[in-house]
Amino acid sequence: MPTLPKPPAIRLTVVEERDSDMSGFVNVRRLGLRATYPDGSESKTFPYDVVTRRALDAVVICAVYTENERDFVYLRSAVRPPLALRPAELGEGAVDAAVPGGSLWELPAGLVEPGETPEDAAVRETEEELGFRIEVKDVARLGRSLAPAPALIGEYHHFVICRVRKAERHEPTLDGSPLEHGGQVIVLPVDIALARARAGEIVDEKTELGLRRLADKLDRALGASP
Repeated sequence: MPTLPKPPAIRLTVVEERDSDMSGFVNVRRLGLRATYPDGSESKTFPYDVVTRRALDAVVICAVYTENERDFVYLRSAVRPPLALRPAELGEGAVDAAVPGGSLWELPAGLVEPGETPEDAAVRETEEELGFRIEVKDVARLGRSLAPAPALIGEYHHFVICRVRKAERHEPTLDGSPLEHGGQVIVLPVDIALARARAGEIVDEKTELGLRRLADKLDRALGASP
């Protein structure tokens, strides 16, 4: 299969930065940018807002075990304030039913702190959110990293798979966040979890993508057709 051609090399230059607020968990850089095009011509300076934070990337964790020749994966509930506070007139029909009060099911995920690798973060987050103690050697990448919202933030999602032992699970340690308190952990067969995503019951995009990658990897490991 031929590879995609490289996109045009358009270079961006920060001409000015104004009224940026860098005091929060999520920060906004209010910039004036200039684009330089492949033919050497330049745009006028134009405004652009960039979202950033101290820990930029996130790891998305597929924690899996096999029982009676069937693969199972863990999901965790989460309440997402931006969805909970979404204007009612914008959310109708199936979305409201799948995300009551901003609560939804997700693959466990967490930020990659400065100085960590995605594998380091997966070890920490797997214990905090699921209650499994694993080691870096238990973690493997699940495809290439992807940018979830490149028009807003320079974040990458790093998808990983780790094998866990169901009997070794203990109470998650959590990270002290009020949003993690009261959360629940469920385990589903991988095929059922993916079916629920396809049916619209899982609306978190990274979770559906992670489940699809996981199912593909497990099918390939069993020798199924890609």
